[in-house]
Amino acid sequence: MASERTPTPQSSSRQSSSLSSSPMSTRMQTLQVDSVQRWMEDLRHMTEVECMCVLQAKPIGVDEDSHQGELIVTSGIGAGDHVARNNLQTLLRRALVVSTELGKMFQRLEKGRWQRVHSTAVRANCHVRSLVHEYSAARSTPPEMQKYEKSLLEKCMELTNITERCLHTDDEFFLKSMREAIHEILTDVSDSFSNMIDMALANEIRVLIKQIESSDCVQTIGSAISNLLSLTQDGPQLCSIIAKEGAVVALFKICRQDRFRDLYAHALRTVASICCVEEGINQLDKVDGILCLADILTDESSVEAARAEAAAVVAQITSPHHTSTQHLASFLESMHDIVTALIRLCESASCGEVFLLASAALANITFFDSMACEILLQLNAIHILLQACKDRQRVDTPYSKDQVVTILANLSVLESCASEVLQEQGMERLLLLLGEKPSSSNPSEVAACERVQQKAAVTLARLSRDPDVAHTAIQLKAVPRLIELCRSPTERNNSDSVLVACLAALRRLAAGCPDSIEAADHHQLIKPRLVDSFLLCSNMEESFV
Repeated sequence: MASERTPTPQSSSRQSSSLSSSPMSTRMQTLQVDSVQRWMEDLRHMTEVECMCVLQAKPIGVDEDSHQGELIVTSGIGAGDHVARNNLQTLLRRALVVSTELGKMFQRLEKGRWQRVHSTAVRANCHVRSLVHEYSAARSTPPEMQKYEKSLLEKCMELTNITERCLHTDDEFFLKSMREAIHEILTDVSDSFSNMIDMALANEIRVLIKQIESSDCVQTIGSAISNLLSLTQDGPQLCSIIAKEGAVVALFKICRQDRFRDLYAHALRTVASICCVEEGINQLDKVDGILCLADILTDESSVEAARAEAAAVVAQITSPHHTSTQHLASFLESMHDIVTALIRLCESASCGEVFLLASAALANITFFDSMACEILLQLNAIHILLQACKDRQRVDTPYSKDQVVTILANLSVLESCASEVLQEQGMERLLLLLGEKPSSSNPSEVAACERVQQKAAVTLARLSRDPDVAHTAIQLKAVPRLIELCRSPTERNNSDSVLVACLAALRRLAAGCPDSIEAADHHQLIKPRLVDSFLLCSNMEESFV
């Protein structure tokens, strides 16, 4: 695909190929708190666990300024809607603390640092007991989870005892045998703890989903959706748990009820995050989620925010990074309506984020079905997209330009595309995109600029099959710019993919207009095999002459 919604490498956030690097997903971070405040909260869960063990996990004291029942040491796991998010986040933080201690144990065990192995085992044991105690006090623990808790606590105690035995001997043979036994127990503890945490999280998620399904209060449902959304930001594993517990089904029920129209955008944003994993997409397919998305996108009475988030879901489920394509069969049935709605959303977008989401969805769609490209040409998409590029309110980042040039590159395989690009002065825009440069050293932005340059060169090469396009490109001095990108590594951000695309575009122009290339450039960039020219340029020192 094409688009990126958070400034990270391509992968998941909105975890999808289409939404993974754009800076706009920062608004999705629902736990925006001051760094000092976050540090103070984390300190609550990094206490000296030996002291906690002596006190049998009793609270040290109560902060008078905090909510009633919220303890300095063991706050966060309690009852009530107002602490639901704290329950989940505290559970995750305590799980992180235990996982960190277990990781340290593995490392110290390998080095034979027995004193530290034992002290780490004691800390891990106390942290696990504290977590289990707090959670059991706050929730009715399911029977299957109780089995894991009992087994885990026994293994933690065994781990503490066996590591203590290793402190009182220097027998290498004994220590070697103990190392293997400890490693086995430690592995069991890690697996059991992971399973217990997954069960606890699933239990909390079920509570949230029940609120969504059973409540008629918009505020209660909105709060539960917010908590689910914040959980999706903790990675694919949690998204899988959320999907398996039926969150996608519950959220689409909300999106099919007119009385909850104000929650559509919020619910769909959460669906898009969950659908970074295959389980989420499978659930969407089972409840005919694509038909619901099409209805929202094509409903003129839907607010722009809801249509934008529906576009985000489309972008997520059509991402080329997904291995499963079964859900795309039902997508094809609604593709004409969805593509039409998306290009109209691009045309009417009130801001850059809305345009990014709609264009990202279109970019993904054009990858997997050529019919989508034909539909877009019929809908005057080239005019709409090129006009949008002139509007900084809509196209204001390399990420948005990446979507536009991706769509143009995919449309350029159609013969009828060339004349429309010429008519809309698209060659001038392609040359501007060849000059795209990052405004900062942000790796995500640099990567987006590289993709823009590469796809602009690919589009130019494809369109230059048409003699009129090739002639126009030469008149607009495309050749000197392509040569500069080939010879100057800094101009292409040292990108090999940009170099290959520019060499291919140069060779296409040279084939139609040989006189447009000077002899020296022809000898180095055109005449040799492509791989030889690539090696020459990739090892070339930048010339300032």
